[in-house]
Amino acid sequence: MNKVFPDAAAALHDVQDGAVVMAGGFGLCGIPENLITSLRDRGTKDLTFVSNNAGVDDFGLGLLLATRQVKKMISSYVGENKEFERQFLAGELEVELTPQGTLAERIRAASAGLGGFFTPTGVGTRVAEGKETRQIDGRTYVFERPLHADFAIVKAWKGDRHGNLVFRKTARNFNPLMAMAGKVTIAEVEELVEVGEIDPDHVHTPGIFVQRILQGRDYEKRIEQRTTRQA
Repeated sequence: MNKVFPDAAAALHDVQDGAVVMAGGFGLCGIPENLITSLRDRGTKDLTFVSNNAGVDDFGLGLLLATRQVKKMISSYVGENKEFERQFLAGELEVELTPQGTLAERIRAASAGLGGFFTPTGVGTRVAEGKETRQIDGRTYVFERPLHADFAIVKAWKGDRHGNLVFRKTARNFNPLMAMAGKVTIAEVEELVEVGEIDPDHVHTPGIFVQRILQGRDYEKRIEQRTTRQA
């Protein structure tokens, strides 16, 4: 089975309007830049995105918000995007805010085939509204369901033609979890190598979880807020 696609556009050929898409990254670190840009260029709309954040106004998922291609965001932190704020306050964008640890565990539950889990996070807040609660050993827990996606778009440092992936430092973040939770996982990599060039002990995501892979290009790797101190 050939998993290698010539570019992002080819790898996204069957992403239809209304799809649920998981997008790896934390802030702007480790985001699938090529795949996001290609989705924008495709014009695919009414998308639901599962992502830790919503990018910034002119980069990351902010590109898709600017073109009004996103119908719903399931996110944890969204405070760096003014267009997101505008659409949300105007009632133009559906938003499901989820505590970051809960977001990660909901994705992991989907990847592990679990029906959900109980967590104390969010008990007594709007996060728990309409959800089952249970007393366990004298403590209240709220039931959270898994998050599934039609597609997961992730970014890795290195990958081989079978889809085995290696992530670099903090750019790993949500990417491995999402790669395991999508029905179809599409990975873009900085370095695409031949099978056997990656030490099996160095593989973070086995190729069995990756259906498509492509060589990325022209990475900007922006930083949301560069904060330095005087020497």
